[in-house]
Amino acid sequence: MSAFLAAPAGALGGGSPGKATGSISELVGVVFGASPVVKAVIVLLVLFILACCFIIVYKYIQIRRAQRQTGRFLQIFWESKRLDAIYNAALDLSRSPTAQLFKAGYIELSKIKGAQTEDLRADETHAGGIENVERALRRATTTEITHLESLVPFLATTGSTAPFVGLFGTVIGIMISFMQIHASGSAGMDVVSKGISEALIATAIGLLAAIPAVIAYNYFLRRIRVLSSEMDNFSADFLNIVKRHFFK
Repeated sequence: MSAFLAAPAGALGGGSPGKATGSISELVGVVFGASPVVKAVIVLLVLFILACCFIIVYKYIQIRRAQRQTGRFLQIFWESKRLDAIYNAALDLSRSPTAQLFKAGYIELSKIKGAQTEDLRADETHAGGIENVERALRRATTTEITHLESLVPFLATTGSTAPFVGLFGTVIGIMISFMQIHASGSAGMDVVSKGISEALIATAIGLLAAIPAVIAYNYFLRRIRVLSSEMDNFSADFLNIVKRHFFK
């Protein structure tokens, strides 16, 4: 019992932080001491990770603003009785795709109404007016969805290719291990451990790049689909209002 109490603190678990620090430093040493091809693979995967981190933060802020401003715009749209007042409010909600949709439809509607006052052939203007507004809404919808989906495909590309890039580094590391075995004529762990470590690190970094990218891609895709559905619903409602009040 006295011998146990007299044991040094490191023997009872105090050395764990040191072991962890040593493991990290050894891991970094393996990365910097890797072969040129494996090192290039690791650098490429790290670039993928940094690019994905930037895209995830940027798209999260962008989509969050779009959802928040869309909610504010829809509230203004249904509470207001004048389209010009809604248009002025939409000018301040530039991050809302639904607000941009309304602006496109309102501008096209203003052009049609202006043409009706100058052209005596009002029947022809009425016939093509609603179709022009509908086309303007479709163009604006396509533009806004394209803007929302920008950079998101890179996440899907990273999620599908990063594991294979890491697997490529794994294959190279194993090949190096076999070549070292052939050169030394020995199959001891001291001969093959370096190449195997390089291979495992490449695989781990590939998974580290792919897993968050796939999760973020699915998350953003679902949010964009919600915004797209809101734009489709708003387009239908806006067209019904225009037909009732301007194209009777």
